[in-house]
Amino acid sequence: MALLNFRKQAPAPTASSADLEALLQGYSIEVMPRTAEKVEDFRHYLPAGTRVYIAHIDGTPIEDMVATAARIRAEGFEPMPHFAARSIPDAATLADWIARYQGEADVREGLILAGGIAEPRGAYHSSMQLLETGLFDRAGFTRLHVAGHPEGNRDIDVTGDAGVMEALRWKQDFSERTDAQMAMATQFAFEAGPVIAWAERLQAEGITLPIHLGIAGPGKLQTLIKFAIACGVGNSLQVLQKRAKDVTKLLMPFEPDEILAELATYKAAHPDSLIESIHFFPLGGIKANARWAIANGGAATAPVNPISESE
Repeated sequence: MALLNFRKQAPAPTASSADLEALLQGYSIEVMPRTAEKVEDFRHYLPAGTRVYIAHIDGTPIEDMVATAARIRAEGFEPMPHFAARSIPDAATLADWIARYQGEADVREGLILAGGIAEPRGAYHSSMQLLETGLFDRAGFTRLHVAGHPEGNRDIDVTGDAGVMEALRWKQDFSERTDAQMAMATQFAFEAGPVIAWAERLQAEGITLPIHLGIAGPGKLQTLIKFAIACGVGNSLQVLQKRAKDVTKLLMPFEPDEILAELATYKAAHPDSLIESIHFFPLGGIKANARWAIANGGAATAPVNPISESE
């Protein structure tokens, strides 16, 4: 029987604890109504005031979305629901959703994006169309986030990224016309180098929108590969597939140590980088993600009343 040849691995990148704490300070996390139901109390897991995005999967009743936002607000966090253009049939529906969120959950922030369905439900197919309605400004939203695509967006550009860049320039211009603070929330990534290069390119081309970089939280490798395929993050998928070929790592849960260490070191050396914050996609579960952040960010990312590991 042949012996497996385990090659010596290069040491994982390291960052100072202070640099990692600084990067994770003020991180955000994403939930859906059905995943939020599995968390008995967000105050056991998240630092007070954490921004919690609420993903609106097409077909989710608006009542469930608003109830989730109200609960998040009541527990001391900042709800940021998704407004997916292709799932909104008309301006009246958009105005109604905004009114419900504000009336029941005091929502002041929103992630405005096109949405993942191929055929729009009505008048809107892009985030720009939603922003152009003026409804968010008139409702007094203080923060509006838009989608960022370090690996491109095949809904806009089959090859290259000319369309994505044109849309970004439009959003940059809009950010200068609105009173709301704006930023980009990106797809999740598993490799620091390409993301850093993308951020530097945007900055060189005059884009100043801060980047809230999507990072997959700890989870099973097979789960992350499934989500990477579904979300179309091709370069990230290659990183995961390479990891899956290493039998020493195949059965171990993925953790975002390496990419965050590289990003923390880079951000410390380049404080003016557009990379402003980390946004976690808790693909392995909200509790696991929050515990990982506490363990790796120290006291700066700890909740006031953490729950014990046995609970």
